[in-house]
Amino acid sequence: MIKTDALIIGAGPTGLFTAHQLKLIGLNCEVVDNLDKIGGQCIELYPDKPIYDIPAVPECTGEELTNNLINQLKPFDIKFHLSERVEEVKKENDNWLVKTNNGTSFSTPNIIIAGGVGSFEPRKFSPKECEKFENKSLFYSVKDKKIFTGKTVSIFGGGDSALDWAVELSKECSVNLIHRRDEFRGAQATIDKVHQLAKDGKINLFTQYQMASVKGDKNLESIDIKHDNNEIKNLKTDYVLGFFGLIMQLGPIANWGLNIDKKTIEVDTEKFETNQKGIYAVGDICNYPGKLKLILSGFHEGALAARACFKLARPNEKYRFEFTTSSKTIKERLGVKGD
Repeated sequence: MIKTDALIIGAGPTGLFTAHQLKLIGLNCEVVDNLDKIGGQCIELYPDKPIYDIPAVPECTGEELTNNLINQLKPFDIKFHLSERVEEVKKENDNWLVKTNNGTSFSTPNIIIAGGVGSFEPRKFSPKECEKFENKSLFYSVKDKKIFTGKTVSIFGGGDSALDWAVELSKECSVNLIHRRDEFRGAQATIDKVHQLAKDGKINLFTQYQMASVKGDKNLESIDIKHDNNEIKNLKTDYVLGFFGLIMQLGPIANWGLNIDKKTIEVDTEKFETNQKGIYAVGDICNYPGKLKLILSGFHEGALAARACFKLARPNEKYRFEFTTSSKTIKERLGVKGD
């Protein structure tokens, strides 16, 4: 049985920063994630995709953000339990007893759910024959954009991911962008950019089309796309990318007695505590009036949840707010020499 001041479920950006905030105020924590690597959605879905709304960081990729957050945790000894999923949570006296599918057990007064959208997988193409090309020439996320250089890439989808990658890959690839509607649902500035690139001949745009079939033996050779009027077009292509969003599953979290609405967990805005004392939710999985699904918001939520944990973890101590710039205690925790 591992005893800890707080258990964080989810090793994405919000979970990592929450761990930093817990250690900063002198609390111990452990982190569990069902993925086999640190970084959550950032590393799993868009490690190469540029992010532009992290404060004081004009541009960084999901991988760069994850690496920076890991570097920020280097002064602290934090144990990560990867490829493990929390299966059971039950209350015993003032603590929560938590068990994973690997048999790891925790006893903690505080659980912080930073699980993003829970367990997730991408929505996939309907044609069955697409499966044989998956993770070879047909992908639902971009791990390494260099493999597409100089190739023809057919991108399906009408949201931010499809539009962003169409713009990004058009710099070094021949890009087909296919969407089942005329209207896109991404950021207007990106939509405008896509239409301009199409006008300039940098992107081949096909609307009201969907995937009909894929052709090729060992390697993908071409795809057939079908118009709403049943017209079929054949496109030579080296790679296919599909961005249709995620199928979100809360998994065992749904059985923990939390106030769940539309696969998100209702929280207060003082401590980001759920309806269960000592269980908090931060990041994309939590909901409250005015909620914005931004990494920035997750950092704010994690910082407040961490401080709420202090009261339950150290009931006989009074939490004292200190600035990192002037606190001798915090600098010692960080391994920074004082002035």
